[in-house]
Amino acid sequence: MPEPLDPGAYRDLVRRALAEDVGTGDVTSRATIPADRQGAAEFIAKVDLVLAGFDIAREVFTQVDDSIVWKPVRADGDRCPAGTVLGRVEGPARALLTAERTALNILQHLSGIATLTRAFVDAASPMTVLDTRKTLPGMRLLAKYAVRCGGGRNHRLGLFDAVLIKDNHIRVAGGIGKAVALARAGAPGLPIEVEAQSLAEVDEAVAAGADIVMLDNFDDALTREAIARIAGRVRIELSGNMTLERVARLADCGADYVSVGALTHSAPAADISLEITI
Repeated sequence: MPEPLDPGAYRDLVRRALAEDVGTGDVTSRATIPADRQGAAEFIAKVDLVLAGFDIAREVFTQVDDSIVWKPVRADGDRCPAGTVLGRVEGPARALLTAERTALNILQHLSGIATLTRAFVDAASPMTVLDTRKTLPGMRLLAKYAVRCGGGRNHRLGLFDAVLIKDNHIRVAGGIGKAVALARAGAPGLPIEVEAQSLAEVDEAVAAGADIVMLDNFDDALTREAIARIAGRVRIELSGNMTLERVARLADCGADYVSVGALTHSAPAADISLEITI
């Protein structure tokens, strides 16, 4: 299980999500369910999944009604086969129904990211699977937490914690060598990664003293040729068009990392139900 998120990372997001969904009140539950009716519910995995976001789902129920009792059965990072009871909630039936959709939206989205990440981790070993900055605005910390639940690692949280010199930086700076030198002077102490789009750029990045070279959209043959040329002098990251099948083919190529944008921009939601009893 990864280190839990600080509740400050999601409390306001949950508040906004509930305001968006509940608005002035759950008119259906208010009209059809007595205020004193108690209920219980179980979260059930409908497919094989890796769980992520359970504490955030709990926060949804707590904000709707803090008398709701939360009884987790499984924890974030657990591999859960279809049919697994993930946890239970007990409390006022109106509140359970009001919180249901917001809690499931978050839980299904994050568990989907964790599940896809685990599939890539299994396919890529011994390479380390990294995420990217391709996240929904406002959801980055949660999405990157879900990647960790799936066994992946975070590449960088934002533009502030590592240097990644891409094609546009190289063009504006006047070349890879100049860009790396400027980055060393302007961002001392931070790792410097250079995106290379050709073998010539790989050679330039290594000669300039980059810490990591990203092989961007190289085909399989060119990837292996570039890794042979680098010969262990710098760390290597693969990126671009990284499907599960391709990652499995390249797992033994000698690269250190593979970054996969799909983890956070294209992961399908994990199918989880909340079955309520009265």
